[in-house]
Amino acid sequence: MTPYRFETTGRNRRTLIALTLVWALILGAIALVDASPILMGLIALCTAPALYDLMSGRVSGLTLGPEGLGWFAGRRTGDVAWSKIDHIRLDTRLDFSVRASVVLVSGRKLRVPLEATPPADTFEKVLTDRGVSVKRHHFSLLG
Repeated sequence: MTPYRFETTGRNRRTLIALTLVWALILGAIALVDASPILMGLIALCTAPALYDLMSGRVSGLTLGPEGLGWFAGRRTGDVAWSKIDHIRLDTRLDFSVRASVVLVSGRKLRVPLEATPPADTFEKVLTDRGVSVKRHHFSLLG
């Protein structure tokens, strides 16, 4: 079984384009539509986490090795042995992002940080190739 490793960083082109677009829209709204600078400032404040990710370049990722599954995202880390994993649950949320949860044999769920989760189709294929049970749930509000 060859190890699988997924790694990503907040310092990427997609984040830069999204921030540039949002800030251009905010500045355009202030200049062209005479939008309230206070309201636009509050909206711009919502981009602070993306700006932090872009500036810090924090790395996150996930590894599948012979011993088990492990992940890291900033200061958060976790690993689980294959023998303790019952199945992996992939939940598609209303914003079309996919959250991964490791369901243990004991029934306890461990959430994999969103930024450490690989693309859902790739992740599911790699897991099923390794014989790990994967359960997909689309658009569940709870769970």
